[in-house]
Amino acid sequence: MLRRMDAADFTCQTLPSIRPQMRIAVVTETYPPEVNGVAMTLGRVVDGLQARNHQIQLIRPRQRADDTPQPTATLTEHLQRGIPLPRYDGLKMGLPAKTALTRLWTLHRPDVVQIATEGPLGWSALAAAGKLRLPVASDFHTNFHSYSSHYGLGLLRRAIVAYLRKFHNKAAVTLVPTEGIRRELAASGYDNLEIIGRGVDTRLFHPGRRDPALRARWGVAPDDTVALYVGRLAAEKNLALVFRAYDAMREAHAPTRLVLVGDGPERAAWQAKRPDAVFCGTQTGETLAAHYASGDVFLFPSLTETWGNVTIEAMASGLAVVAYDCAAAEEVIRHGENGLKAAPEEALSFLREAAALAPDRLLQRRLGAAASARAAQLSWDAIVDGFERVLLRLAHTHAPAGADIGPARMRTT
Repeated sequence: MLRRMDAADFTCQTLPSIRPQMRIAVVTETYPPEVNGVAMTLGRVVDGLQARNHQIQLIRPRQRADDTPQPTATLTEHLQRGIPLPRYDGLKMGLPAKTALTRLWTLHRPDVVQIATEGPLGWSALAAAGKLRLPVASDFHTNFHSYSSHYGLGLLRRAIVAYLRKFHNKAAVTLVPTEGIRRELAASGYDNLEIIGRGVDTRLFHPGRRDPALRARWGVAPDDTVALYVGRLAAEKNLALVFRAYDAMREAHAPTRLVLVGDGPERAAWQAKRPDAVFCGTQTGETLAAHYASGDVFLFPSLTETWGNVTIEAMASGLAVVAYDCAAAEEVIRHGENGLKAAPEEALSFLREAAALAPDRLLQRRLGAAASARAAQLSWDAIVDGFERVLLRLAHTHAPAGADIGPARMRTT
């Protein structure tokens, strides 16, 4: 029977007092400082595993010409060739590297391989791990089959679905963030699925970051309503509904302003079309946290997310979220208690929920306070514990006869 793994299940206190150190190969096409949900999540997990003294081999494409490995006591980087990902500025797709990975893992054999992305580099890692009989855990981070219809690849949807299923079923386990994604993938023939959620950094994202001076630069008064969107400005994010919701909110409450944080291929077109909105571009760190907390209502109508880190970052920042009932919203928002949800594809319902919030400052504050309290329960430390448990299990289960992760690498916690 499937056992759900999330923040409620994993605490530092429940871990054994003594655990073996692992050598973990992490293969990914994206990694910080690149700005996207996969890179952010993976960066958090790798940091957490290093904090537990595991040795990480990070294998990723070279991000820029002057990119060089940055080794630490617990991390070695192995940079591979990559090419720009079509229609996704700033990201690279790793090129096939089976021979290089086989050579690397023959000389420096990991206990387990974690593959975060399904591109040519990820497929090469699967092939090399299979040849060397290394256990593999894969992550399902991105609905590429859902993205296909937004990028003129609708005719390839069935082929993409088949490729992704074949890819993940070659792994010993595929980690997914929500029960909804697990059900969807299981119905499509995916095997060995386990749920591990996502966390949020509440030391960075919290209501105390609210900045009246920033709101003033947006041209809003203290009691005006700021509708906020944070994310990539691209077709798959359903931006048209963001602007329709903004118009509905202004009809209900004229002093409402839309602020968009992020960049992408559709920014220029929307900025020309909607000069009444504020476009802030990409923000990071404390500046991003201030942008979140200085809003009032968070609009997120995307239907292509597997999780959507921005949803829980907005909740942690004290915003009243309006989202479709899927991905992170399905897991952590209780409608009317700590946010508002519409059934997927029910655009009119989404618009009604947004419009009702615009003039109701009391409801905004009540939902935002409850959202912040819920987000405080989503510890990254607990999530990393879940990843560690899965990888430890794979390393022990698939260890060659006579091998041991072993006393030479045991540590006390």
